[in-house]
Amino acid sequence: MCGIVGAVADRNVAPILLEGLQRLEYRGYDSAGMAVIPSGECRIEVRRKVGKVKELAADIHSRPLPGKIGIAHTRWATHGVPSEANAHPHTSNGRVTLVHNGIIENYEELRERLKGAGYEFLSETDTEVVVHLIDTYLQQTGNLLDAVRMAIGELEGAYALGVMANDDPNRIIAARVGSPLVIGVGIGEHFLASDVLALKAVTDRFIFLEEGDLVEITRSSVSVWNVQDESVVRASVKMELGHDDTDKGHFRHHMLKEIFEQPAVLNATLEGRLGRHKVMKQAFGANAETLLKDVQAVTIVACGTSFYAASVARYWIEELAGIPCQVEIASEFRYRRVSVLPKSLFVTISQSGETADTLAALRIAKEIGYNTTLTICNVATSSLVRESDLALMLQAGTEVGVASTKAFTAQLADLMLLSLMLARYRGLPAEREAEIVDALHALPEVVNSTLELDGDIKRWAEKFMDRHHALFLGRGPMFPVAMEGALKLKEISYIHAEGYPAGELKHGPLALVDEDMPVVAVAPEDELLEKVQSNLQEVRARGGKLFVFTDSLTSFTPAADVAVMKVPQVHRLLAPIVFVVPLQLLSYHVAVLKGTDVDQPRNLAKSVTVE
Repeated sequence: MCGIVGAVADRNVAPILLEGLQRLEYRGYDSAGMAVIPSGECRIEVRRKVGKVKELAADIHSRPLPGKIGIAHTRWATHGVPSEANAHPHTSNGRVTLVHNGIIENYEELRERLKGAGYEFLSETDTEVVVHLIDTYLQQTGNLLDAVRMAIGELEGAYALGVMANDDPNRIIAARVGSPLVIGVGIGEHFLASDVLALKAVTDRFIFLEEGDLVEITRSSVSVWNVQDESVVRASVKMELGHDDTDKGHFRHHMLKEIFEQPAVLNATLEGRLGRHKVMKQAFGANAETLLKDVQAVTIVACGTSFYAASVARYWIEELAGIPCQVEIASEFRYRRVSVLPKSLFVTISQSGETADTLAALRIAKEIGYNTTLTICNVATSSLVRESDLALMLQAGTEVGVASTKAFTAQLADLMLLSLMLARYRGLPAEREAEIVDALHALPEVVNSTLELDGDIKRWAEKFMDRHHALFLGRGPMFPVAMEGALKLKEISYIHAEGYPAGELKHGPLALVDEDMPVVAVAPEDELLEKVQSNLQEVRARGGKLFVFTDSLTSFTPAADVAVMKVPQVHRLLAPIVFVVPLQLLSYHVAVLKGTDVDQPRNLAKSVTVE
């Protein structure tokens, strides 16, 4: 959620830190700050602002902050409201300053102890406890590295830290437990960040820290100690970052750009993984066949949009492979007693690969006896990828908009590949696999054709902008698509929306339907179509206005209370990937009409790296 940037160099680091913060804006935040030790001085100067990074940039432009070492941060409120006092960096007695991502679970106990030792707390944050704790040990040892090492030994929770001391202007100390952190490698300079994207302008070489690592960064060196306090060498990795990943191009918002990138993303995700008529098993890794061929049950764990992708996959896996598939919300899975079926595959899904609850669920799964773990992820260097037996990458590129779009459709594409591989090992006829693979080859072009509905959908959006509630309906694999459509609308337009299986209308939701409640239905031609049509008549009978996304094979006709939009025809099993696209566009256009912050909706963050 929050963003960290740090630098030790022979040049002014303030512009580097500011650009890094700007590149991390997509993660979601409510305040920003920077701390620099001015050249030749033994003092720390801190600037903090509530709101956007541009507020901090304007302050630094009007009152320059030159220095060759500094740390910076974008904060998303967890402890304490958005305010300048709660913004990072936090400082203790002018001696130590730090930035922190994560949550310190035992902060109240430490806070009371430090108050008793005479420390004054100026914020409501758990972070301020850490900086005061480090200061106590710095006074005892006189060594910042030792002080941080001793302090983190007392911390419980998740954290990524970047720490500086006023009388030690040549190094930053960093630590990582449960929250991502990466080192940028330069020539005569080194950098620190929570995301490689923040450092794109200054380096293409990175060291990805492992769980429990403690790091000392100077201009000329990077020293790492592992969780056992042993000196270790972490290899640096060269990464090619696309030149336009974070540019909007000619699009008004990142979200719209990312919606229109979906045909290319699907091409990239499927490329090299599909033969002419079958899925290439090598796409899952060298030992994938050994690990997957005996799978007799699947558990998929995810959060948010990824959970809805998993929910679609349950229908695919059970239909094609004929094995039980259980789908869990990660934050619930990690706190309940789980019964593990024999020969179970444990699948995690996360765009970032650092989602805290999903990562915790993976670690628990390993402890309780899951045979094999696989992650579907967009970041090759993430914790989920490193800690799973198998990884299937999304190839979605950087997704800047907080509301996920292209990552969702890429997740569905990967999940279909997984479903087909599992089904092959369970006896799926080759001609059935070929039928679906042929449809996958055509899928990017079908999605491209679907995007041509944008103008019509924009006109539909005008019917939603003054509404306060909306209902989304679907059946079978379209039920999770309906939930995803509702999530998108509430995320970026702030209209309360819920997704339901259409057959549940009479069991409660029908009570909400009236002329002020727009009802969106996703209803392609399939074996449940007649059931859906019957359910929708119940809506019309209560005065509800229907907005139906269907295809050319159905008999839906427009009426005064029924708006119908025909989506391009696609193979029945791939319909969820296509039908979610118009729901994304509908949500986008409603949000634009309402004037909300489409790319950075209030209260939300891109990467949820705390529980």
